[in-house]
Amino acid sequence: MTIDTTPKMRWWDRLAHPGQFMAWTGYIVWPLTIVTGALFALGLWFAFFNSPPDYQMGDTVRIMYVHVPTAWLSQFVYGAMAVSALGTLVWRHPMADVSMKAAAPLGAAFTAMALFTGSMWGRPTWGTFWEWDGRMTSTLILLFIYLGIVALWRAFDDQLRAARVIAIFTLVGAVNVPIIKFSVDWWSTLHQPASVFRADGPTMPGSLLAPLFAMFFAFTLLFITLQVVSMRTEVRRRRVATLERKAAREAGA
Repeated sequence: MTIDTTPKMRWWDRLAHPGQFMAWTGYIVWPLTIVTGALFALGLWFAFFNSPPDYQMGDTVRIMYVHVPTAWLSQFVYGAMAVSALGTLVWRHPMADVSMKAAAPLGAAFTAMALFTGSMWGRPTWGTFWEWDGRMTSTLILLFIYLGIVALWRAFDDQLRAARVIAIFTLVGAVNVPIIKFSVDWWSTLHQPASVFRADGPTMPGSLLAPLFAMFFAFTLLFITLQVVSMRTEVRRRRVATLERKAAREAGA
């Protein structure tokens, strides 16, 4: 009787292997897309047809249902990139730099949306499109960091070398995320303190919280879906680049 002494692949190794990643993610893209679309339909229905105007801001409060989720994702995506950067530098995870590269344009898009919707909300609420307060300024800096990371990825031909450099840059830039989070507590700002995730519970009424949470989960699932698709695209792109280099070497030989 022959005994199989081949070591079993651990779940971490399976997750790290590009081929395994492509295999299991192929089954989840369409389910994620369908659930995301359903959540957006539910959230938009709540936001426009089943939630009241605010007693102070009126119907302009509905901008919140896009602004708050995108503002949350602008920070969450960067946090995910920082974890991926650690995976690249510390654990040498084969998919970590793929995740980091895929997330950067998405984070930039969500940050730009947060700044734009914040300006649209600020004009009727505060009387100005822009104010150089702590949160607005640090969020704008975050957008520049995202754009810088996207540009760095494009500046390197060697993606493995780029991953190490960009991972260090990403970890240095992560110091800006807690500044965004706590800027309303540290400095005088037009932004109000946290009103949803509080130790003593949310201060918003349930009629506003329901559409906000629906849109929150919809946007979060949108990021997850786009991240998976972007990572799959990057894996394919790297496979094509590897085949092209191999063909070039064989042709030169």
